Amino acid sequence: MENRKKVAFYTLGCKLNFSETSTIARNFQDEGFDRVDFEEVADMYVINTCSVTENADKQFKQIVKKAMKLNDKAFVAAVGCYAQLKPEELAAVDGVDLVLGATEKFKITDYINDLSKNDMGEVHSCEIEEADFYVGSYSIGDRTRAFLKVQDGCDYKCTYCTIPLARGISRSDDLQNVLKNASDISKQGIKEIVLTGVNIGDYGKGEFGNKKHEHTFLDLVKALDEVEGIERLRISSIEPNLLKNETIDFVSKSRTFVPHFHIPLQSGSNEILGKMKRRYQREVYTDRVANIRQVMPHACIGVDVIVGFPGETDEHFLETYNFLNEMDISYLHVFTYSERDNTEAAIMEGVVPMNVRNKRSKMLRGLSVKKRRAFYESQLGTNRTVLFESENKEGYIHGFTENYVKVKTPWNPELINTLHEINLTKIDEDGSVRMEFLNIEV
Repeated sequence: MENRKKVAFYTLGCKLNFSETSTIARNFQDEGFDRVDFEEVADMYVINTCSVTENADKQFKQIVKKAMKLNDKAFVAAVGCYAQLKPEELAAVDGVDLVLGATEKFKITDYINDLSKNDMGEVHSCEIEEADFYVGSYSIGDRTRAFLKVQDGCDYKCTYCTIPLARGISRSDDLQNVLKNASDISKQGIKEIVLTGVNIGDYGKGEFGNKKHEHTFLDLVKALDEVEGIERLRISSIEPNLLKNETIDFVSKSRTFVPHFHIPLQSGSNEILGKMKRRYQREVYTDRVANIRQVMPHACIGVDVIVGFPGETDEHFLETYNFLNEMDISYLHVFTYSERDNTEAAIMEGVVPMNVRNKRSKMLRGLSVKKRRAFYESQLGTNRTVLFESENKEGYIHGFTENYVKVKTPWNPELINTLHEINLTKIDEDGSVRMEFLNIEV
């Protein structure tokens, strides 16, 4: 029997990238490749790139170097967002043989012949207008949860963002396919599915390869709630203007959707929101949080926020800080603004010095720690359900409650990927929460 070729993957960036890497990996396995860990010697290394964070660009070179160290004859391919935006730049990196853009990445196995190294990276990237078809994907890396992609691309024109340039127009998976993928995932014993996409609240758009659509995000949520075998469904990140009150009400009564929302705010200043071309004002955000709290007082609410956007004065920043400080939210993801080529914001006036951006970022990270602590404290003494993860961390097993409180208990391998009724007892020094079991003797 001939030796099967080995392929390894490295993913930078978001949950959506992870779900797409998994799908690409399954295509390789269908073509007779064996998937190995990125730390191992392989015949081919595939790097799924990201364009959102500054470091992702620099990391790419280091990852290629690492692959070349493991096997200097290995074939190296770059796919994903950065590969779409700056294909020539990636192709010029020493060791890279193939660069595939937004539409080509799922056909990667068609582009590889004999895996012999190229003198110069070969580029296949479409004009982004051609990225108008949808490829469904889901990831099953960790035994306890899977990321299920339901939507891709974005029609919004936020002035700081390259995603529409990297992923094309908003388009969705058809409902039957999402339900089939969800069912396939649940049959593999996975207890939690996280819905991902670029702008998932826009779900339905492009279901038929055009702007016509039959279904909305609420239809998707209602249909998924009926899929048998799924214990938990989590909405990853959803725009405030697209998170409708009907969806909030449905989640509050749902069988499987958990009380956890991650809602990007980006700025607490209406003036800055206008400059960012966000599609709402801060009052909409206040309204959504109030509605969630009314029907799900125990819900976890996470917020994305960007500091140091061009024109953000100290007053604008304090507006954001005070807005978030007064709001009943649970944690923040803080992003320090960084310029991106071909975006409107990159040429705006009022550039904020890097040291000021960093200082603001630090202040909001401090606020996030305070908010998470207050949220955890509000949950002490309550009964919740926890899903345990699979890692042994210094003699403890960790898990998350339905409302995203991180809990820990002494390591017991029998708890892996199981759900348990628990009572939250106290906050540990490391910030996670101790618990007591309500339904078993352990």
